[in-house]
Amino acid sequence: MTIKRIRYIIFLRDVFILSISAFGGPQVHFALFIKHLVTKRGYLTENELIELNALCNFLPGPTSTQTITALGFRLGGPGLAYLTLLVWVFPAMSVMTAFAILISHFQASEISIGFTRFIQPMAVGFISYASLVITRKVVKSYEGAGIMIISAIACYMLKSPYVFPVIMFVSASITAIKFKSQPVEEKDRLKIDWSNFLLWAGVFILAALLGHFTKALPFRIFENFYRNGSLIFGGGQVLIPLLYTEFVEFKKYLSSEEFLTGYAAVQAVPGPVFSFTSYIGALSMREYGESGEILGSILATAGIFLPGTFFIFFVIRFWEGLKKYRVIRASLEGISAASAGMVIAAAFLMFDPVEANLPNTFMIIGSFMLLMYTRIPPPFIILAGLLAGLLF
Repeated sequence: MTIKRIRYIIFLRDVFILSISAFGGPQVHFALFIKHLVTKRGYLTENELIELNALCNFLPGPTSTQTITALGFRLGGPGLAYLTLLVWVFPAMSVMTAFAILISHFQASEISIGFTRFIQPMAVGFISYASLVITRKVVKSYEGAGIMIISAIACYMLKSPYVFPVIMFVSASITAIKFKSQPVEEKDRLKIDWSNFLLWAGVFILAALLGHFTKALPFRIFENFYRNGSLIFGGGQVLIPLLYTEFVEFKKYLSSEEFLTGYAAVQAVPGPVFSFTSYIGALSMREYGESGEILGSILATAGIFLPGTFFIFFVIRFWEGLKKYRVIRASLEGISAASAGMVIAAAFLMFDPVEANLPNTFMIIGSFMLLMYTRIPPPFIILAGLLAGLLF
């Protein structure tokens, strides 16, 4: 066995360890990547990881997943990158699929899931805290604040999955106008390999055609998630309003209670927050039994993660030259501010169906305060909520 292959195996082992221990979303994941992949293993320098993460923030898709997949690409090309993606995603996908099957079994057997009663308001507390963190991080000007507010109002009022890409494009255009405020950098001619972009576009068109003409639920599930995975900027928290609008409000594949329960549960699972889609995909196909739920989970997971993977493979080859263009750097402010607005809208959308009473209010405020002022890991907060549901 060659030294290079041994290094690949060690790298995949490191990815697996992170996949079962990295709680807390992309910001926490990034800190763990620095600790384990930079400081401990030296796969790349800290500055290289920061730049790689910046590229992934620029692209649609799950940020931490794209970052670690891109590192696999740099170390061993597409083959190692796809293995990295699989190792990183599989543990969380498995847990969320099993949780969906458990919820479905309880409902089919008319077993009460009342023990999850406090998980739903806690999910509102989690998404409210996420909106505060993201707002503090990305809104740095009056224009950004205005874009965030308008984005939040538009997402909350319109409640259509088709409004999100429009908001993203308009927001990017608004701040791109200020490109002259960005420092000038010497640029080289871009050399672009379009193969992975064409692959993304080909799958996008094929999925849309199959979903439209066959009307088959598996094809529609894959198309729904592939489309959402192609449009999401800003991480798993920004994904929530799109999924809630499409799968609860629009298509009614899940009830609000089921959605909120799953979103709270994913906070207690390590790995990518996008694994929430495995839960949604499974419940969306519950009418086909457990095999259908597993298929729905696989299709949803593949649909949400593949676009970001294709994009990172496409852009990483010419990112060094692209980021020197001022209009690109300026547009990031608008995209980030709109993403923050979407998370705020998600908090309000998820609060609407929660019954207004004292225990739920206490759980919303309590989970928010625990996240804000303590270092208690999210899984322990969720477990405490489940225990409270069992007791009361």
